[in-house]
Amino acid sequence: MIPTFSRRRLLALISAAALWPTPAAAQQPPVIGFLSSRSAEESAPFVAAFRDGLRDAGFVEGHGVAVEYRWAENQYDRLPGMAAELVARNVAVIIAAGGTVSAFAAKAATSTIPIVFTSAGNPVEIGLIASLSRPGGNLTGIDATLTTELDAKRLELLRELLADHRPVGVLVNPNRPQVGSQISQIEVAGYSLGLRLSILKTASDGDLEPAFAELVRQRLGGLMIGADPLFISVRDQLISLAARHALPTIYGWRDFVTSGGLISYGASLAAAYRQTGAYAGRILKGAKPADLPVEQPTKFELVVNLNTAKTLGLTVPASILARADEVIE
Repeated sequence: MIPTFSRRRLLALISAAALWPTPAAAQQPPVIGFLSSRSAEESAPFVAAFRDGLRDAGFVEGHGVAVEYRWAENQYDRLPGMAAELVARNVAVIIAAGGTVSAFAAKAATSTIPIVFTSAGNPVEIGLIASLSRPGGNLTGIDATLTTELDAKRLELLRELLADHRPVGVLVNPNRPQVGSQISQIEVAGYSLGLRLSILKTASDGDLEPAFAELVRQRLGGLMIGADPLFISVRDQLISLAARHALPTIYGWRDFVTSGGLISYGASLAAAYRQTGAYAGRILKGAKPADLPVEQPTKFELVVNLNTAKTLGLTVPASILARADEVIE
């Protein structure tokens, strides 16, 4: 028989052991929630860049950290439910990708879980954060596009590119947060450049054909694609329609031009996504989002596709070619 004293000690040890975490529980990796307004397929290069940023911070997906993905596939009304799912999953940090629509959905879902966003617009002006240097609360991220600032530059390039002074079309997504402000600032930029503008609203891929038909009906001289995740997801369709209607078009991202578009001016989205991965890694190590400044791009790329220009019968001015970071021939 075990002595009473020893039996009590044994029972105490057994009780204590029951409270110890099992090896499997102790080794559970932190989970990152990746919430995107876009689709998995067309976001593949940006997810790769995000993983590179995580790796820079010392984390490899599947080895020490897990990632749960939620794709709204440009159906913005799905984002709040998906954000709520990630909050219920108690993820360690949420990556709100694909523009401000994802960021607002994540912000509405939680005030405690850290959020790292990519923004397609000034995040202070649209009420996402308090300031760029000290965002406050549980959000930080990357102002990936400097939308309003770059729209004026794109219009200037388009005017320089066109041989005549016909009106220019601008394609915007009416479902984009603060689209009214975006349109107003585009109109101000157009007025300062002496450009007559026609604003066309496109909320889905099904609206593109009618929008281009209207552009042709108005005999517009060129087109600027507004900054919005929707247009990134329908990139190939936009390029095809611009080619079919022989419409010189300027885009915000290099990927459009390498896929056959005419000209682009903007920041690198891949670089922005890489930084979201790096920020997620820093937060997993203990950094507070309120103390991480929202970063803005510092390098902008002007890319020209001369093959497309030739197809359009367009001569790209030497002044643009001299400033181009990349010329595709």
